Amino acid sequence: MTSYAQTPIDRLLSGADSALRTLFATPRASRACPTLANEPSELNADEKAHSGALMRVNHVGEVCAQALYTAQALATGNAALRRHFLEASEEETDHLAWTRQRLDELGSRPSLLNPLWYAGAFGLGLLAGRFGDKVSLGFVVETERQVEAHLQNHMQQLPAADHASRAIVAQMKDDEARHARSAQDAGALPMPSPVRALMRGAARIMTSVAHRI
Repeated sequence: MTSYAQTPIDRLLSGADSALRTLFATPRASRACPTLANEPSELNADEKAHSGALMRVNHVGEVCAQALYTAQALATGNAALRRHFLEASEEETDHLAWTRQRLDELGSRPSLLNPLWYAGAFGLGLLAGRFGDKVSLGFVVETERQVEAHLQNHMQQLPAADHASRAIVAQMKDDEARHARSAQDAGALPMPSPVRALMRGAARIMTSVAHRI
């Protein structure tokens, strides 16, 4: 269990530890992977490759989620909000573990650019935090809503026979929607239209590159 009563130095060390664990350690989920034992996924080579590319993108999204929540927890001076961000990060660790496990099962690999994705997302989280807690929460709401839409799109793209990946993505989608609602209830400010558009553009670049690299 993470301790939320931390000094600034503690938070910096915790942030560094989170980065190292996200990028270089095998993630461990606190919840069982939501796959269905009675619905095995029997895929041909092309379907495995397609699912692997999609799940690699989803894994990158979870790497970025770890970075965002860690940075936002570091940026806020509100202990309750820090706890909110870190608890969300812990739940996102389940997603990180599930997507990594599924990549291994599909014979695929994580993105080679994960350190870059992490660094970029961490910087955005710090920037959002500098504008105040309500803006930081608004950034969470918009991020999670865009992720939810992205996961819905992947549900349509995944092979019909890939029951394992589809079950993981469906659970992730439900969790992301709940995270958005929690941030909204905590007092989030809506993001301006130009900011939302920039976020969508950056997400398109990330997903396009991560699909291949």
